Amino acid sequence: MGRHREFDLDQALDGALDVFWRKGYEGTSLSDLTEAMGITRPSLYAAFGNKEELFRKALDRYDDTCMAFMQQALARPTARDAVSHLLYGCADAQTDPDRPAGSLDMNGALACSDDAEPIRQALVVRRIANEAALRRRLEEARAAGDLPAGADPAELARYVMTVAHGMAIQASSGASREALYGVVAMTLKGWPSA
Repeated sequence: MGRHREFDLDQALDGALDVFWRKGYEGTSLSDLTEAMGITRPSLYAAFGNKEELFRKALDRYDDTCMAFMQQALARPTARDAVSHLLYGCADAQTDPDRPAGSLDMNGALACSDDAEPIRQALVVRRIANEAALRRRLEEARAAGDLPAGADPAELARYVMTVAHGMAIQASSGASREALYGVVAMTLKGWPSA
């Protein structure tokens, strides 16, 4: 019979998430992880698998917690409300004083070695999925007359996500929440109205 686990899985995963967010996938060592998680290497492997599997679990946790506002944004009543909620949510998450600056999907593995290519691709897939979800929401808005008939939902979604990713890089470089709010306000000034 296996031994009883002596640590909280969610708490350990939060520790891993924090390290991956600060140091990126390749910059994070197993020693960094075990220290942040408060567990031994055998416990890490038994509970989470290898480093790549742990990163993927941390990324899921990031989406479920830090990025929960994304789903809320897509449910807003108008396209402008959805984009506003999404971008202000990004600004808040990217400058949360209790978390590393920026975003895990940008800090995690924007550039990496061939060995870490699967992680970089996993992040690319998630960014594409987020953009596609926003595009679908904007397509619904256009069909409902909430966007002008000539508005291109794919181009708008790409633009908004480019702003969000750029804000993450700015936050990682020290930009304040107020500075990012200014970027959001500027973006919304040019939002097409029906």
